[in-house]
Amino acid sequence: MAHMTPDASHQTAHSATATHSATATHSATARHSAAHTSLRTGVLLVNLGSPDDTSVPAVRRYLTEFLSDKRVIDLPRWKWWPILYGIVLRFRPKKTAEAYESVWTAAGSPLINTTRLQCQKLQSRFADDSVVFEYAMRYGNPSIEDKMQKLAEQGIARLIVLPLYPQYSKTTVESVYDKVDEVAEKMALSISLHKITHYYDHPLYIDAMVNAIQRFWQQNEVPQQLVFSYHGVPVRYIDQGDAYYEHCKATTAKIIAKLSPVDTDCLMTFQSRFGREEWTKPYTDYTLKELAQNGTETLHIISPAFAADCLETLEELEEENREYFEENGGKIYRYIPALNDDDEHIDLFEVIIRESLTAANTEST
Repeated sequence: MAHMTPDASHQTAHSATATHSATATHSATARHSAAHTSLRTGVLLVNLGSPDDTSVPAVRRYLTEFLSDKRVIDLPRWKWWPILYGIVLRFRPKKTAEAYESVWTAAGSPLINTTRLQCQKLQSRFADDSVVFEYAMRYGNPSIEDKMQKLAEQGIARLIVLPLYPQYSKTTVESVYDKVDEVAEKMALSISLHKITHYYDHPLYIDAMVNAIQRFWQQNEVPQQLVFSYHGVPVRYIDQGDAYYEHCKATTAKIIAKLSPVDTDCLMTFQSRFGREEWTKPYTDYTLKELAQNGTETLHIISPAFAADCLETLEELEEENREYFEENGGKIYRYIPALNDDDEHIDLFEVIIRESLTAANTEST
């Protein structure tokens, strides 16, 4: 589905791992005021989300919330509601439910289960610290509101939010903070809020990606072609100043630089188009067909845009795009998994969070 946005620039979009803080100015309860003396910190990991199950009604509920976000679809409501309710939600849920069914596990949603594991592993890294971890989904359950309420009940004085999107986009990161700010105001929280906006070029992130690729090649083969496939956004959003495309280019360049020298062609593409307007190019599906038709026999594909495997990787890349490549003459197609709960991935998150904690401590002194 869609990373989409109506907005433009972001003031911290080009620093390595950007954070900024904002203190809610709402009236606080006695519990929240008392919490400031202990400076207990909550950390909220946030990913995109999944439906509660693979039934059509559950998928329809999920899509309704997701596609009602103005960061996702920026059309005027009078124009978008008839399309959403009259067309999209009548026909798309069944097809999407079938796609979710193909990736669902005994533990449920792969995305939610992996985010849970990431949260648990991070909590164990901070066992001796006054830091409590929770995870939430931007759409669906567990919700940001429920998890912020749970953290508030534990008396946190400050909250660090880590959206699990390496590259910044208003379609994803700012949508998370829209919801966080809305909930903070609704709950009348008086806490220090620290926002992590991206980690697309963090050295530990690049190293983890490179190591994952090299391990995969050791277990399989070094391919003729390595494709970096990112979730796309409409071109006009980039034209309006969203930094996402530049972040994707930077991530790709840094990974390739650390992989070199290798006898493999590398390129960047974009997947998951939605609607009829032009999206960031080249398109992954078209590119795979062309590569196969032009003689590429061995191809590996990876998506540095996802912190956890999900519908867009396990179904779209692993299954759907495999067919495009193989049906056009390709011989070997392999999807390189996301970093998920790999220890190097957890190392990265730990460092980012500790950096934010240090900044928070400096501000509070």
